[in-house]
Amino acid sequence: MKNSLQHLKLKNHHLVSGKILDIDLSYQLYGKDLHAAPIILVNHALTGNSNVAGENGWWNSLIGEHKIIDTNTFSVICFNIPGNGFDGNLIENEQDFAPKDIAAIFLKGLSFLNISRLHTLIGGSLGGAIGWEMLALKPDLAESFIPVACDYKTSDWLHAQCLVQQFLLNQNDQPLQKARIHAMLCYRTPASLNERFKNEIHPEKQILKSHDWLSFHGEKLNERFSLNAYRLMNHLLMTINTDQKKLKKIKANIHLIAVDSDLFFPAFDMQKCYQFLLESKSNTFYHEIKSIHGHDAFLMEYDQLNQILNTIIHEK
Repeated sequence: MKNSLQHLKLKNHHLVSGKILDIDLSYQLYGKDLHAAPIILVNHALTGNSNVAGENGWWNSLIGEHKIIDTNTFSVICFNIPGNGFDGNLIENEQDFAPKDIAAIFLKGLSFLNISRLHTLIGGSLGGAIGWEMLALKPDLAESFIPVACDYKTSDWLHAQCLVQQFLLNQNDQPLQKARIHAMLCYRTPASLNERFKNEIHPEKQILKSHDWLSFHGEKLNERFSLNAYRLMNHLLMTINTDQKKLKKIKANIHLIAVDSDLFFPAFDMQKCYQFLLESKSNTFYHEIKSIHGHDAFLMEYDQLNQILNTIIHEK
């Protein structure tokens, strides 16, 4: 069925940790048949999955018929990070995996599908970080690379936030809910929460509406996500470390998209990356989303994101 979950079996895959595992790599396809049109690979974020378009797609404001990433024009593919649980498979020991492993698995998946060249590689947050690793391994993979709200390495600040997440996830009492509540405060900003909730009290629950909103997000993720999957994603976010020397060998046009209020991957870090690459790569560009909402703006400010992507995806 169109857009249905499909699987590849990767036998005896070697991990950076030295482990050798069989990997079940699942993915979904949207738009034109493979090899009948230019191919765009979308890498999902921490709690995302391959369901990137369609009625419940997490980026369906960008991807679909007559949208910026037009499925009448492109073939769109999205892999699940192995262990995210969307396909029913979980990873026992997250320490076995590094972002570079996920990048290598995705590259092997593309090879299995006879895809040697992408029109565009795009990813938000953790997905964009995996994109950096993919291009470090295969510099000629894509014509364009669009890392959104992410850097090529884990900063001290990000590591610290992930460390708090790790502490919360190792608790016995509601670990996933507590970790998600903390994460939401990293994904948003004080201005975003203060403007939205204004210290108002929920009339029935008699707690702050902001308190209720945080609890809701904790419970919601707990219903659809597993503790093992969250531990893996947090570990990956904590260990992004693309070889800086390989960045300048990337052939793709690189379009960094930052969020000016991002607390997770601050715009100033993405600007540093841009300046570093620009020293030897003139086909590097910087774009910025203006928003009070912080990191999550790449999942909220669709007018701005559409406008930026329109100039990139459809550039002559």
